Formats: sequence, structure tokens, C-alpha cells
Amino acid sequence: MVREGLNRRRMLQLGGGLATAGTLGVLSGSTASALPDDRSASAVGRTDPDVITTRNPLVEQRADPFITRPVDGMYYLTGSVPEYDRIVVRGAPTLDGLASTRERTIWRRPSSGRMGGYIWAPELHRIDDRWYVYFAAGDSHDPFRIRMYVLESAAADPREDAWTLRGQVTTAWDTFALDATTFEHRGRRYYVWAQHEPGIDTNSNLYIAEMASPVAIKGDPVRIAVPTLDWEVQGFRVNEGAAAIIRNGRVFLTFSASATDHRYCMGLLTADARADLLDPASWTKSGEPVLRTDERTRRYGPGHNSFTVAEDGETDVLVYHARDYRDIEGDPLFDPNRHTRVQRLYWNEDGTPAFGVPVGEGGPIVRLSPMDAPRAYVRHYAYRVRVDTDVRQVADSQFRVVPGFLGAGRVALRSVNFPDRYLRVDGTELRIDPYTDTDDYGHDSGFVLEAGLADHRAVSLRLSADRQAYVLHRDGRLTVGRPRGRADRERATFRLG
Repeated sequence: MVREGLNRRRMLQLGGGLATAGTLGVLSGSTASALPDDRSASAVGRTDPDVITTRNPLVEQRADPFITRPVDGMYYLTGSVPEYDRIVVRGAPTLDGLASTRERTIWRRPSSGRMGGYIWAPELHRIDDRWYVYFAAGDSHDPFRIRMYVLESAAADPREDAWTLRGQVTTAWDTFALDATTFEHRGRRYYVWAQHEPGIDTNSNLYIAEMASPVAIKGDPVRIAVPTLDWEVQGFRVNEGAAAIIRNGRVFLTFSASATDHRYCMGLLTADARADLLDPASWTKSGEPVLRTDERTRRYGPGHNSFTVAEDGETDVLVYHARDYRDIEGDPLFDPNRHTRVQRLYWNEDGTPAFGVPVGEGGPIVRLSPMDAPRAYVRHYAYRVRVDTDVRQVADSQFRVVPGFLGAGRVALRSVNFPDRYLRVDGTELRIDPYTDTDDYGHDSGFVLEAGLADHRAVSLRLSADRQAYVLHRDGRLTVGRPRGRADRERATFRLG
């Protein structure tokens, strides 16, 4: 039986849209079954403000994706198309709606001459009640003679046919330049881009400058990142594709590095929000990638990201592209299957972003926080399950709630970063163990999901084999037992987040 208060809408709200079609069937008491590949656990399509879509990919064959924050209730998406010949925009009132809405071409390259080559990495920005698209283009006689350009529109909707080419954004050198982005901070607008600087043996470095207007920079470029670390120089020496997010007293700039195959990855630059952003000394580079290929989730070459927010206007969302296979024939630039993907961006206790892993297919993702330890999360470490605060490896604390393998009305908790493993009772402790097609595994990994014993807005996990036994938090570890009083009921209650 489902306890009062745990209805369909509440489950969606508890987890930020964190329920699956199969899970909702279990909660309502209907029969549900699951396969290890989650084919029976697709995400519920909702338009509630709390929902972050779990559609993966969100849009196929759109690389270098850029999704705006909502403007007058609409999200807009643009990105590189496989033909590299045009700029497209699609819009929808929800992130999930971007997957199925019609797409409009707002600009095509000329048939010859300047900008008649490859069209790369458009970004769409609303500045002073006008729309601007920053993009890179080659020439028809030399498609790799890439330079940066800008379009402008006074229309309220960027899909309207109202665009004017404002020309090239010039810098100190007439060299390979691309991947421009812009952001405002403390009353000043900045422009960040990638460029080859004469005299430096790299393909591209990252630069920043203040903007004189939305179509021009002022002053000299300031170099803030050069690819030198091992993960930045695989195949090519590249820093490119910057994206800004300002939170917690700091300015964060993600960027992408190395060749565009499975070696492509994301790094992070950080500056104090009060610092002079035009001083290279203000920026610190991460020593390791913050997002990279994950063989277990089958996501290869994640990168060239942007940021938006969920429909609640507050929850940060990471937007990026990745392939779902490793091996590529020929030049990876011409492999079309870099797909647009979105997932929640988390934050560590010290205010830094926690990217996790590029997640694979499946339903919504949950983190469980014990009611008696509200700043801690259930996580696995060396396949044992425990409860920790400040989980830096955020993927260790991410699970998908899917229909159980044995018995009606049961659920299983699937690890996000070890998708072949599920939460399983082993004696009195809990582990994440590989799936096996046995009755014992089905019983040990199956739970009844109920409204929380101490708070009906949360959840409790009852064991399949014992109607009075629950998963409990005790002194930083998960165990099983029969709750005896209020304290035990709190130990057996978990908030979803």
C-alpha cells in the first residue's frame, strides 16, 4: 500500500521530476517489470516547473549546443549542424519540448567568398532587448580559415526572419578564431573566445576582453588559458568552447580540450568574483578534466558546453554534446553524431561545481539524503554503500529508481556511474552489485518505495522479504532493521534531491 501524501505530483516535486513511468506504476500498486537495460523505465514527460528532462540525447546531431535561459517563457537552442552550412534555432517553453519542436534556419552561408566555408558553434544571446548570434565561419576557398562573426535581430523571437549580419569580430591577430561567448559581470560585458596566437605552438588558447558594444571588443586580448596539461593536448593542443557561470562569489569558465573524438573533455577556470577578470593571474585552471569520456555510461567526448536553468528558474543545468560510441572512421569533425544532452549541475559544499559523469540512458536521477543527516547523501565507495557529507564524486551518490526484477510493486535502485550495478542487501549491509538473473538477486535488490515513515513528503525503502524491515542510516552507513521509535523512523526516511 502507498501511504497518504506520496502521490504522482508529489513524487515529481520531491525529486525535481525524479520519477519514472515504471516507478509510478509501482507506487500506484500496479504490476511492473524491468530489464537490466531499463527499457521499461522511460522518463515521464511533464511540464511541472521542477522537471529536468531525462531525455538523452535531447536533440540528435546538434553539436556545440547552446540553450538560453528562459526568455519570456521560452528556451531557445542553437548548435552546429553536421553540414556546417547554416545557423538554426528552435524554441520551446520547456527543456524537454526542445526535442520535438520545429527548427528554423535563420541564416545560411553564402555560396562563395567570405563565410562560404564551415559554419561552427553559434551562440544565441539576448543583450539590451536585441538578439545576437556569435558564430565562426570559414571561407569558400578555404573552409578552415575560421574567423568570428555576429548577427543581430531586433525581433522579440529569434526564430523570426529579422537577422542582419553585423560583420566580423576583430581581434589583435587575423588568425584562426572561434567559439565566442559573452557574459555580464558587475556592470561590464566580457567576450571570451579561442584563437591561435602567432608565436605560440598551440592550435588555440583562450582569451578574454571587455566589449565596447555587443558587436566589438575594446582593448587588447588577455590570454587566460593555454593547453599544456596532458589531457589538453591529445591529438591537438586545444583550449576552446568556453562557457561562463557565476555562482558563490566566483566566476567559473568551463572550456573544452584536445581532439574532438573520445579524447575531447572539459576543464574549468575559476576567478574570484571581485577580481580583475582581465588579469591573467586572476584565473586558476583545474588540474584534471571536470567532465570526460565514461566507458561505463557509454558517453564519449563530452564537451563544448553551455549552461541554463530548469523551469524552476533556479536549478542549474549543464548542456553539452557527446557521442554514444568511441570508434570513428575518418576525421571526427565530420562524424555527425555529437548529440545535445542535458543533466543537472550540482554544487559542492565549498561552492564549486560538481559535474559528475556524462550520464547514460535511463529515467530520472535521484540522490537520497537521510532525514537524520540532512547535509549527507547515500553514496557508494568501493561498492559498499554509506552516508557521507560533501560527496565530491557526485556520481557516487546518484541512482535511478526503476521497477524491480522480481515481484509486483517492487523497485530497484540503479547506480548511475556503474549502470550494471544495483543497490542490494547483503546480510545487514548494503552494496551495489552487478545484476545477475537469479531469484536471490531479485529479492535482495527489490524494495517497496513508501512515503517516509517520519515525513510523508520523503520516502522510505521497505525490504521485500520483511514487511516491517526498512533501510536505515546508522552512523554513516546503511543497514537494515525494524524501526522502533521516532529516531528509527527518521533514520529510515530519505529526502530526494
